[in-house]
Amino acid sequence: MSKDLAGRLVVTLDLDGVTDKAGLMDRAVRALALPDWFGRNWDALADSLSDLSVWPEEAEDGLLVVVTDWQGYAKARPEEWETAQEVFSHAMRLTPALTVALALGGTS
Repeated sequence: MSKDLAGRLVVTLDLDGVTDKAGLMDRAVRALALPDWFGRNWDALADSLSDLSVWPEEAEDGLLVVVTDWQGYAKARPEEWETAQEVFSHAMRLTPALTVALALGGTS
């Protein structure tokens, strides 16, 4: 994690090797340091992304989540990936301090 983009905390959500929703949720838990009670479902992800009280403490000026290596997941589970994008978009509409960006290249 680092601070950038007008002071926002930058968090990488690396989906390399993820092929299902459970894998995405596990990666989100680790990347965003979500609490133990996180429900690992789409509603819980949307709630967590838009709830500043569960964000990392260093995100007081906002949060930028950069999703990397998402293409394999999108290809393996296109309907789930569409839902994930809807969740990201919804959370950003609710929370102006949140930006979710999809990295178009790989991690290198």
